[in-house]
Amino acid sequence: MAAMDNQSHTNIRVSYRILPLAALRDNYIWLLRHDPSGTAMAVDPGEAQVLLDYLQRENLQLAGILVTHHHADHMGGIAALRRRFPAVRVHGPAAEAIDGLDERLTGGAVVEFPQAGAQFQVLAVPGHTLGHLAYYDRNHPAGGVLFSGDTLFSAGCGRIFEGTAAQMQHSLARLRALPAETRVYCAHEYTAANLRFALAVEPENVELAEHAARVAQLRAAGQPSLPSTLALERRINPFLRWDEPSVQQAAARFRGWEGQDQPLEPADAVAVFAAIRAWKDDF
Repeated sequence: MAAMDNQSHTNIRVSYRILPLAALRDNYIWLLRHDPSGTAMAVDPGEAQVLLDYLQRENLQLAGILVTHHHADHMGGIAALRRRFPAVRVHGPAAEAIDGLDERLTGGAVVEFPQAGAQFQVLAVPGHTLGHLAYYDRNHPAGGVLFSGDTLFSAGCGRIFEGTAAQMQHSLARLRALPAETRVYCAHEYTAANLRFALAVEPENVELAEHAARVAQLRAAGQPSLPSTLALERRINPFLRWDEPSVQQAAARFRGWEGQDQPLEPADAVAVFAAIRAWKDDF
């Protein structure tokens, strides 16, 4: 991926590059690389070795780790990374049981990558897990970058393991409200499968079909489908489109297939979202 410009639109230097490191079966560890200082931060290191190999090859020091939630495929590499880099600062959710955190965060906190002059706003986004956090750097010159973990995927969202449909819908609404140009760096390469479901929800959405073809080409070439942008996700992601008539109608059809007698109220965003999420769970 191309290097970010050195100057943000708020005159705070942001000079790191964001690189994907494929890990485990379908995870991405996002590496924030600051070349002038030879330092890096990592987001959700589910395993250590792929990251250790890269850092050694590139002669980089790991300065910090951002953790979105407690699932092993997002924090399983922390202990080994700490052994190799004892000074690393590990940041993660206060509400979840994660060993090795130096800073336990709640929504509204700010985490710094001081070598790069970058600051990440901490967003509380419960649903997938109760303490799930996202990290948003609004000073990116293109309009912001979002590390969304397992809350928001391209064309999808995470399963609701601990929270409620209402919590998840409210978390997604919060992310949807960020600037349209925000780049979305989620934690899994699920895009192609998510697009197949999205097309089942909105078969007449032409942009969905066009994007599915682009993603198929990227994946066939061994390239990631990410990052996405919020502008694109608002147009293709059924889990951000609860106020679109086509999605509301699809949600009502699904409830009918399930034999639910209670009619779905289109204005009830949580009900629409919950129906689409339940459909995806069994898709």
